[in-house]
Order: sequence, then structure tokens, then C-alpha cells
Amino acid sequence: MITQALYPSQRSQPFFARLCSALLVVAFFSIGATANAQAKPAPDGFADLAEKLLPAVVNISTTQIVKETNTPEFSFPPGSPFEDFFKEFLDRQQNKGKPRRATSLGSGFIIDPSGLIVTNNHVINEAEEITVILNDNTNLKAKILGRDTKIDLALLKVEASKPLSAVSFGDSDKARIGDWVLAIGNPFGLGSSVTTGIVSALARDINSGQYDEYIQTDASINRGNSGGPMFNMAGEVIGINTAILSPSGGSVGIGFAVPSNLAKQVIDQLRQFGKTKRGWLGVRIQEVTPEIAESLGLGKPRGALVASVSPGGPAALAKIEPGDVVVKFNGRDITEMRRLPRVVAETAVGSEASIEVWRGEKIVPLRVKVGELPDEPETASAEDDKKPSSPVITGTTTVMGLTLAPMSDDARQKYSLDDKISGVVITAVDAKSSASEKGIRPGDVVVEVAQQEVKTPAEIAKYVKEAKDSARKSLLFLIDRGGDLRFIALKVE
Repeated sequence: MITQALYPSQRSQPFFARLCSALLVVAFFSIGATANAQAKPAPDGFADLAEKLLPAVVNISTTQIVKETNTPEFSFPPGSPFEDFFKEFLDRQQNKGKPRRATSLGSGFIIDPSGLIVTNNHVINEAEEITVILNDNTNLKAKILGRDTKIDLALLKVEASKPLSAVSFGDSDKARIGDWVLAIGNPFGLGSSVTTGIVSALARDINSGQYDEYIQTDASINRGNSGGPMFNMAGEVIGINTAILSPSGGSVGIGFAVPSNLAKQVIDQLRQFGKTKRGWLGVRIQEVTPEIAESLGLGKPRGALVASVSPGGPAALAKIEPGDVVVKFNGRDITEMRRLPRVVAETAVGSEASIEVWRGEKIVPLRVKVGELPDEPETASAEDDKKPSSPVITGTTTVMGLTLAPMSDDARQKYSLDDKISGVVITAVDAKSSASEKGIRPGDVVVEVAQQEVKTPAEIAKYVKEAKDSARKSLLFLIDRGGDLRFIALKVE
């Protein structure tokens, strides 16, 4: 027998050896049985679930006025033989510039039998008229109760003659990679369509905003699916389909949905206030890189580095300082920079929160009263190039590939520096230096080195020497560029 060829006869083994073999066999089958008991079988089908959910998913049609751009008009001398030939063409071009109605399609879902509908803001943006088409082809006019551009959500209201079928939100934090999901929407205007797939990834950042934590799925999501729901196998909404990654505009199996736990609070506030009320600290933050973590004695990169603090804001009142690294907020670990804005935004405005910051190579506990995020006015970019003028800067010193000069009237004039800015001016950057790799350029001002204020190039040279003597690999600089403060860790060269 094959078994005998693979294993020695049990009779030829001592009793203890036979006992161990028996125990190993029992353990093997026990582990296998446990694994099989924990694994969830694939569903036999989705028909029952789809039949239950379809009535709560709607198509959304919007109408807006658009004006096409005119092409340059042709003109011909009177009596020209080309005048009649181009007359029809010119008439078409003149009509082309006139306003016309355009229609777009999207999806949504009912969350309350009274007629409350959730969709994406971009589905109804700039719409003059919104029509909701129910699963039974009933058309209802909708009005906007509120919208949120940061998460790309909107809440609509329709008046119906009877209670409507509705669905509820589930807990998106319980979703796991590999879970089955079902998406329903209006792809390419084809009406209610059902697709299935799995959760491909969680907490995806697609660079669409500071609150990115999308659920990624391979369920087919196409144009027109925007605003539609993503369901788990319990029939709960765990995501709102928002974006796809596709060079062709069609599904390639990479779709993104706003997690329900992020959407629920926004929808509740839109329902109650008609707008969102997000928590606000009043800080500008940046990523903690390995070099910054090493220079601060933080160990592995984590948390959010405070680059600047808004005067009079919640953080300033709580004694949070530039250079602090926020590692915990209200008991929740801040594992990376982008997690902090979401955690703060979800905190009730006016509530008091605990916060832990890394300062001076130790944890400092603080308390902060969370404010309300103000509307952000548009500001000019801090990246605009500064045009040097005629003044010549003297008394320079070169350190770590940086040519440094004391602050002076000539330096302020040459680099258009504000009178309130103080520090050491950078007049040149070695192209082969770490500073050049990090994007530092002439006209930037060094405000702090190693979290110590500097006024002269000699002070910077002193901190560089101390870093070399202590075998530090990098040194933390606080750079001011047009009033925009940013920490940059430079290699000690």
C-alpha cells in the first residue's frame, strides 16, 4: 500500500511513538476542521438579495444649461463665390454658441421611506433640474437638502404618494478584503444593473482629498454608477460608489466607494443642518518621513507632524506647538498623517478631546476643545517663483549644500520677503545636495534647526556640527516659503 511505503509499520514502532503519531493525525484533522468551519462558503446566488434591494436604488437624471464655445467666424467680401458655399456652415457655427440643455445620469439610493435619497455631489452638481426615477419607472422631482464637496456626497428629497422602499447603512469597518459585495446602479444610462465582486482593498488614498479612505472593489462600476450603493451580503450599504480607475472610461475591475462609516455622519449632518459641521484643530500638518522620525528620536515613522498652528485656534489654545507629532487623538492611534484629519473631522464640534504629542523625545498629554472647520478661502499658491531683483547679498556661509545669509533689507527686497519673516535666508542650493533633492530653493528662509530658532548662519553651522559629532543621520529644518511653513529633514553631509 502507498501508506505502508510512505510510513513504517506501526507494529514495529514503540508504543510511545505510535501514540505520538496518533495524536499528530488527530491534531491535523482538528486544525483542518476548524479552518473549514471558519471559512465562509461562496453564495449560491444573488437573486434573492438583488430582488430585495432593487426597489431602493434609483436612477438620477439632471438637466443643466451649457454654452458651447464659438469657433472664429469667417468673413468674405460682398459677392464672393464662397459666401453662399459657407452660409450653411456659418449658420451652424453661430447656433453652436447658443445655450443648450444637457442631461447627465447617475445613481442613488433611498435611506428613508419619506423620500430621502443619497447620491454623489458630482452627480447633481450645477443641475437646474433633478429627476429621480424609481425602479418601477415612476419619475419624481427632487430638491437638494444639502451637499458636501469634500466627501462628494449629496442628500436629496422627493415627495411620493406612498412610503418608499429604503435600505440602511452597515458598518464598513467590519468589511474585510475578500468579502463579497453587490453593487447596483445606472451604468451608461441602462437602468438598474446589478454587479458583484469582492472587496479588493481598504482605506485607499486616490489623492482626491484629505479624507480619502475608499473601499476598492472589483465589482463592475462604470459611468452612471456614481452615487449608487455597495451592499454586503446582509443587504446593508457599506459604501457609495464614487470613482473608477480606467484609461478607457469603462470598468477594468478597479472601483472605489466612500465607506458607510465616513458617509453616515455627513448624511446625518446634511439631514439636520443642510451642511456639514466638521471638527477642526487649526494646524497644518505633514507626513513623518523616516528621516524626520530619526531626527526627532521617534523611531519608526508615525503620527502627523505639526508644521504650523493657526493663531487663536483650538490647537494654539491647547498649547500645541510646531514640531509636535500628534500620535494619538481621543484614544485613537494616528498611524499616518492622513488619518488625523478624518479622526478630527468625526469629532463633535465643541467637545473636549484628549491628544498625545511627541515633543522633546517624550509623550506629552494635552486636552483640546475641538472647533468647527471654517470655509476655506482660495489662496494664492506658495509655490510661485520669486523673481530676484538687483540687490547683491553678502556675508554668506555654505553649510550642507546651502548658501546662507543673515536676514537683511537687501535679502527682503531680492526675494520679496515679508517684514514679519525672520530667520536665515537661503541664497543658493548645491544641485547635488540633499537640500536640492528635497526641493529647497533660493529665497526660502530657515526658521528653525533641530527645533531651535536660528538667526544667523553660524547658529546653523553649530547645529550641523553637533549632529555630526553625535552621529545623527539627519537634521530637521523648518523652512518658510512665502509664509508657508514646512519641516524638512536633511541628511547630515
